[in-house]
Amino acid sequence: MPKKQAKESNKKIEISIPGGIAKKIEKGMEKGCEPKYNCQAHSGGAVYGLGFLGAAVYYITTATGFWNGVWGVIKALVWPAFLIYELMKFLMM
Repeated sequence: MPKKQAKESNKKIEISIPGGIAKKIEKGMEKGCEPKYNCQAHSGGAVYGLGFLGAAVYYITTATGFWNGVWGVIKALVWPAFLIYELMKFLMM
């Protein structure tokens, strides 16, 4: 299929989308960029990453041997679970 025909066939496709989202998509298409459905900042990964680094440093520096350091890195991966557990234990007092 030649490129000219492909472009024309794309123009004929219509999709029913709720009004607000459709307007955002149209604005994005006018600017020549991909439509974005979620424009919020994603800072959760940064918080988890900094928490992982902090927990890893803490657990490794307090380790008394090599395997305790390895166990500390594993614990650093799941630090949010420890945080929630201690928070729930504190709140249930």
